[in-house]
Amino acid sequence: MTWVELAAALVSAWAVWLTARRRPWCWPVGLASVLAYTWVFVDARLYSDALLQLAFALLIGYGWYRWLQHMGEDGRVEVAALPPRQALAHLAIGSLGALALGAFMHYRTDAALPWLDAALTAFSLVAQWWQAKRHVAAWWLWIVVDVIYVGEYVYKHLLITSVLYAGFVLLAVIGLRAWQRADQAPALT
Repeated sequence: MTWVELAAALVSAWAVWLTARRRPWCWPVGLASVLAYTWVFVDARLYSDALLQLAFALLIGYGWYRWLQHMGEDGRVEVAALPPRQALAHLAIGSLGALALGAFMHYRTDAALPWLDAALTAFSLVAQWWQAKRHVAAWWLWIVVDVIYVGEYVYKHLLITSVLYAGFVLLAVIGLRAWQRADQAPALT
């Protein structure tokens, strides 16, 4: 399955790069990557990750729709603020989702890393939701989640994917800085 993993990794990196640049084409490119990664994760018995890819497919449609409604004159999506109470509520929902999914995967499947995989899945969904809503905070959460994913994928011998996620950490830092600048730009004019 290495060639599928490699192709999925390259397309995923392209999608995240487009996201960091606030380009709406990140969504259809991302859809191609999540469909390929669904197969990779099923093969590795990382079922929460496979389910996450399917959830991403749904969120991609929503994100693309939302972004197209909030485009700036420069062809890039406009950044939106995330109220702290909303952030805490979303993180609480992510925690509950992690516990529920982790318990299901632990007791009902042969998942390789049921609790860790479930937690990463739940918080990836929160980050993806924030990305669709155009929040800078999504990048902070992606950085944390992606760093942990690197270790998980090394452990599962998905070396191409672990390198990809190390690259995602770098792209998330680039995206964070770019989105912070875009968020501050209107205040400067």
